[in-house]
Amino acid sequence: QVHLVESGGGSVQAGESLRLSCEASGNIDSTKCMGWFRQAPGKEREGVAVIYTGDGYPYYADSVKGRFTVSQDNAKHTLYLQMNSLAPEDTGMYYCAADRTPTCMTTTLVLGVQRSAFEDWGQGTQVTVSS
Repeated sequence: QVHLVESGGGSVQAGESLRLSCEASGNIDSTKCMGWFRQAPGKEREGVAVIYTGDGYPYYADSVKGRFTVSQDNAKHTLYLQMNSLAPEDTGMYYCAADRTPTCMTTTLVLGVQRSAFEDWGQGTQVTVSS
């Protein structure tokens, strides 16, 4: 099992930036993909970015492509999500999650982010963007 702790959320104005962090501990070596998800009140949790831990290859949902950047620091066991040009529709609770499936990135590229494939989840960090 992988223990995940998110941080870096906050309240910002539209157009501003935030960087989220997710510190991992536990059975980290088993992780093949790490993902960032968000959930707005009354809406489904959606995957916004995934990174293949082996080589750092990223995937982005269309809603954040060009504005968000996912990265990892293997030495610090930390996942990041740099969010630029934030808009009110980016408001929500942001979660990081871990997937141990070896084919996780192939599946993501073909089918999009598969929430059910992620086994371990953090508690989330709130992002609020006001206009």
